[in-house]
Amino acid sequence: MTAARRVTIVDVARHAGVSTTAVSKVMRNAYGASPQMQEKVRAAIDELGYRPSAAARGLRGKTYTIGVMLPELRNLFFAEILDGVTEHLQGTGYQMLMAAGSNNRATEEQVTDALIDRSMDGVILIAPVSSRRRLETIARTVPTVVVGRHGQSAHYDTVADDDFTGAGLVVAHLAGLGHRRIAHIEHHETDPVRLREMPNALRADGYRHAMRAHGLEDHIDIASTTYTQDGGHLGARQLLARPHRPTAIFAGADIVAMGVLDALTEAGLSAPADISVAGYDGTAFAAFGPISLTTVDQAGHQMGGNAARLLLDRIADRTRPTAQVKLSPTLVPRRTTAALTDRTASR
Repeated sequence: MTAARRVTIVDVARHAGVSTTAVSKVMRNAYGASPQMQEKVRAAIDELGYRPSAAARGLRGKTYTIGVMLPELRNLFFAEILDGVTEHLQGTGYQMLMAAGSNNRATEEQVTDALIDRSMDGVILIAPVSSRRRLETIARTVPTVVVGRHGQSAHYDTVADDDFTGAGLVVAHLAGLGHRRIAHIEHHETDPVRLREMPNALRADGYRHAMRAHGLEDHIDIASTTYTQDGGHLGARQLLARPHRPTAIFAGADIVAMGVLDALTEAGLSAPADISVAGYDGTAFAAFGPISLTTVDQAGHQMGGNAARLLLDRIADRTRPTAQVKLSPTLVPRRTTAALTDRTASR
């Protein structure tokens, strides 16, 4: 069986009875294409099922594709960002292609190199774990926007949440409910640069600062695991094994809070009757009725929209000054947190 031949721009021109230059003008919405010509060309494109070759367009300067690297596919917060990117790209002619970096430097490097090798017009890197030097090398090669990582660069734009303040909102909420033994599950971080730039590090710092501000310095208690469901499960088990277990747990991310809730169930406990639980991210499953997780909404959809906007601006003008967008978080109280009771405090 012979494979069908790909329809070319020459086929479209012949079918429409115009030149290939005319077809190119219509496809680029360029000046000089009359309404009648546009109608004929677009009819021919529809009838023949023509799709332009991204590789060929790349040789002419643009592929109209944007690469997105995200750490993993299981964390629904990243889906919120992707939705924002997709919505902003609608009507621009750009398509998004994504790949997972697996929260691993080597894999992340392979993924970003693959995106660049495929002539993406720009890339959006979500919570990258690569070094600052590596990020700047990428940005010097292709227009780049970094999402979910703080710090400034002369080479790439950034979009992030005010994670330090957001953590303070959680502590203030729990302290206002009467809790004192408020513990935190953080993502373990050792790289000194990332300690200044990563959301997980800033949330842990915000937690410590807020605990001191509320006079709870003696009750600072942190379990260092990972921002995964398994990490939340492990962190909760560690905290439950303390001589004086916490009455409230601030999980550094909603996906971490899911693991915390699993661990509580296994221990015969529940939230908030035994331990109040709060997450961070504002994911869709946090609002799911049976879960009803107290969380911090960091506007993932808005983060994605801002990232796409900045990237298109960067593609249009590589020389413009870099921009840093920082969004303000919002606490969303739900049913997993409640006022401290005498029964809970005595445990």
